[in-house]
Amino acid sequence: MQIFVARLAGTPVFDPAGDQIGRIRDVVVGLRGTRPPRVHGMVVEVRPRRRVFLPITRVRGIQAGAVIFTGRLNVRRFEQRPTETLVIGEMLDLTVRVDGEPMTVYDVAVAEVKRSEWQVTRIAVHRGRRRDARVVDWSEVSGFDILQKDQGAAGLIASFESLRAADLASALHELSGKRREEVARALDDNRLADVLEELPPGDQVGILRTLEPERAADVLEEMGPDDAADLLHDLPPEQAAALLALMEPEEAAPVRRLLTYPHDTAGGLMTTDPVILPPTSTVAEALAHVRQKELTPSVAAQVFITRPPNETPTGRYLGMSHFQRLLRDPPSTLLGSVIDPSIDPIKPDLPLHDVAAYLAVYNLVAAPVVDEHTRLVGAVTVDDVLDHLLPEDWRERL
Repeated sequence: MQIFVARLAGTPVFDPAGDQIGRIRDVVVGLRGTRPPRVHGMVVEVRPRRRVFLPITRVRGIQAGAVIFTGRLNVRRFEQRPTETLVIGEMLDLTVRVDGEPMTVYDVAVAEVKRSEWQVTRIAVHRGRRRDARVVDWSEVSGFDILQKDQGAAGLIASFESLRAADLASALHELSGKRREEVARALDDNRLADVLEELPPGDQVGILRTLEPERAADVLEEMGPDDAADLLHDLPPEQAAALLALMEPEEAAPVRRLLTYPHDTAGGLMTTDPVILPPTSTVAEALAHVRQKELTPSVAAQVFITRPPNETPTGRYLGMSHFQRLLRDPPSTLLGSVIDPSIDPIKPDLPLHDVAAYLAVYNLVAAPVVDEHTRLVGAVTVDDVLDHLLPEDWRERL
């Protein structure tokens, strides 16, 4: 049986008892000159986002939508050896030669040649477009042993297309610096912005510095203002100022406001784009807003009610209503009559630990932030509070 590796990405892995323990993220092979590479095993991502090694000798079955293994899984973090190559991370998108012509690799097939012994057997290549695709034997291909300056990343991105941004960020973090830059260049602005929001600060800064300034500014515009401000905080002041100047004025304005607050206060933590509506809007209109799939659960959990204008900084802040309350009232009910009077807003200068205590005391997932003129300037969500309370390297530890 022949298995194409790119199609294995994300496949669930089950133990002998039938419990899912993770998902396939890559396949590890050993290059052996002109001989077909031997498969050493698979990189499996287990909870919480830890990558471990599954030896190929323990794989007992690869079925449609499932990989089954026997024995016990060593949960020590996978560390790639110098003699090992990752099929998805390093072989896809390489330029190789087939019959003397340059071709691009977009998939690699492996097969069991003996019991528990797997090898790379065939290579799927194309010349510029997929309609020129061919599948050839390993023996017909040369060039895998040549270090390439610009490898491209279309094949790797295609194999991870269905991943959530957090999982793609985890995969990106595990790649070499060179491959990370190639993938970042190949992602569209919106997808790259989502991924950057999930990466550790060091990776964020490293990737942003590899982009052309104009594109870096475009990506910052696609990020949430609070995430963009956090990233700019980590850059040298002159570089941050240059990128802000390249951003569209209406996109840069909320980021500039956030940068005026210390990063460990409510103002530095808040998002400037919560759900805001006037008191004359109805419950039906509010539910339509929180139903938008691009909103995170913590932002969509409540509606803030203000006098116009209804963009931060707003008119006078009137109050908030949680979506559970909205579900209990008739759709035609005006928001002005469903305001929760027991929740007082907080000030932008409230320290991080006091913000956390406020959310805990009132069992909230977001808190309204108002300025000295009682205008709503943003909302602090529980996920942003956790992000700042956890150690700086919490993503790497995961």
